[in-house]
Amino acid sequence: MVTGVRPGDTVVLAYSGGLDTSVIIPWLKETYGVEVVAFCADLGQGDDLQAVRQKALASGARAVVIRDLKEEFLTGYAFPMLKSGAIYEGVYLLGTSIARPLIGKALVEVARETGAQAVSHGATGKGNDQVRFELAVMALAPDLKVIAPWREWHIRGRLEAIAYAESHGIPVPATRESPYSRDQNLWHISHEGGSLEDPSIPTPHDVYTWTRHPQDAPNQPETLVVGFESGSPVSLNGQRMHPVDLMTEANRLGAWHGVGRVTMVENRLVGMKSRGVYETPGGTILYAAHEALTSITWDRETALFSRQVALRLARLIYDGLWFSALRENLMGFVSQANRVVTGEATVQLYKGSVTAHAMTSPFSLYSQDLATFEGGQYDHQDAQGFIRLFGLPLAVRHAVMKGEAR
Repeated sequence: MVTGVRPGDTVVLAYSGGLDTSVIIPWLKETYGVEVVAFCADLGQGDDLQAVRQKALASGARAVVIRDLKEEFLTGYAFPMLKSGAIYEGVYLLGTSIARPLIGKALVEVARETGAQAVSHGATGKGNDQVRFELAVMALAPDLKVIAPWREWHIRGRLEAIAYAESHGIPVPATRESPYSRDQNLWHISHEGGSLEDPSIPTPHDVYTWTRHPQDAPNQPETLVVGFESGSPVSLNGQRMHPVDLMTEANRLGAWHGVGRVTMVENRLVGMKSRGVYETPGGTILYAAHEALTSITWDRETALFSRQVALRLARLIYDGLWFSALRENLMGFVSQANRVVTGEATVQLYKGSVTAHAMTSPFSLYSQDLATFEGGQYDHQDAQGFIRLFGLPLAVRHAVMKGEAR
């Protein structure tokens, strides 16, 4: 039990309407005797939010607060992450990880607005999300109490949670036949649980809910031109678009061509390995286009250093340290480096793949006059002295090893 929470207090619950948070409302009321305000962040998950509202009220919530955070999610979180090139363990585009700090920030704001003494979430004691939510609260409102039911109640798994929901007359999307835990937003959808917990079993076809199987994708490739300004995507095929509309269209095209499917075993922050399936159709396209544009706008040293920054930021985002000083400072480099990432990248979508084919930018460092095989201003004789100096340490070492050095 969390100390300092008394009967009659107000608790704001990060509410999705899924299995975990659906059973938490009655549990909080029964266990703590508190009033529950359900907070739902609209990140483009596609739910009927009015139905979610009614479900929360029917489950015992005193009030429901729904916030449209789609644009802020993209411009303040997902797109800055895109600009950094952060990818966790070389595969995961961090769709769940990048959403949690925004939800945590909004959860704190609602708690302040409603005079709540505590907040609650439905993350399990085995997962990363408990850390992400609670670090956001610690960074923004450390005086708030945090109630994490999965670390307290007698329920030990999703099947028991389903039984609890049934006993309280709460309809939930998960079933004993399809017990997958899913998280969706404008950036991706993740799938965990069920048969996915056995890495020896190939990913079942019924897991995917967004993208087409690459084998069923169109037999003809589709070309897409993505426009960027200072590293952020602003247009598709020459049409300037609102961030939410652009992301929606990129997702539609990527899903149609089977782009963005990943099955991986990842190293969780809490010390265990877990297997997950991710669908990130639009994000995969944008990452490929952004990388293509940086190939002509970043010099060699910036490109090399940016990879180190991307690795560190991926870890910080995954570990829930979005509100840390290091993340903010590294983002300073990312913003500065992306000032020149303006232009267009042409990519081709074909049966699950995204390949870059062309890129243009007013800040391009590519000089055709220098690179061409047909003459140009480059003096080939300049390379001779360069190679002598560049290879001088090798010649010295050879002499030392042979005993020829004086």
